[in-house]
Amino acid sequence: MQIQPYLFFNGRTEEALNFYRNAIGATIEMLMRNKDAPEPPVGCPPGSDEQVLHAAFRVGDSVLLASDGPVPGGFNGFALSLYASDDADARRKFDALAAGGKVNMPVAETFFATAFGMLVDRFGVHWMVIHPKPMP
Repeated sequence: MQIQPYLFFNGRTEEALNFYRNAIGATIEMLMRNKDAPEPPVGCPPGSDEQVLHAAFRVGDSVLLASDGPVPGGFNGFALSLYASDDADARRKFDALAAGGKVNMPVAETFFATAFGMLVDRFGVHWMVIHPKPMP
């Protein structure tokens, strides 16, 4: 069984995917526009043919899904946790994701990680970037 987060970017999916590609090496695996659907998507206004109906992108071993659909009330109640290979990688990924966003907790050592920080990116997605300490 897998859980795949589905992120809604309210018309900014392509911008978000390009940002994640540059910031953390995401790869776009699939992108379908409204005009590519076999039937007109329900609730799509006229002139939205180029909007992203559905996309899949990979970050490391994880696949996330995305759409240009509206964001009802913004992103609340969850964060994406991104594991880094070392402290420098954690800081690099954190800084890239934080560009244009908001830092909630700067990267620092904690009791559970040699590098851990929390941020909200420019699209409103909450992230926790971590390089964990070895488990005892």
